[in-house]
Amino acid sequence: MSAEWSIILLNAVIIVIAYVWVYPKLAGKNSNKVAIFDCVTSGLAVLIVANKYWGTGAEFNFLQFELNWFWFTLLSYSVIEIPIALWYFRASLIKGNADK
Repeated sequence: MSAEWSIILLNAVIIVIAYVWVYPKLAGKNSNKVAIFDCVTSGLAVLIVANKYWGTGAEFNFLQFELNWFWFTLLSYSVIEIPIALWYFRASLIKGNADK
């Protein structure tokens, strides 16, 4: 598995665990709590990748751009997370309206 795919897989696993298990239990529909927890989870992804690539000078290909490990991790995390976050907030909004 290439380095890019391993980072993308790590990001996807962290995001799925966060949005399926952690956020519903700890944050619920509170967008401020989700934002705080999301900073923690994205920081976790960066920390894990930093542990492997910090100081190596490795470059990663992101849509024909060469990026270092930090920017690749952050951008790929964001690209994966945005649709899932939109789904989460739509689902919680719909559930919230059904509860009324």
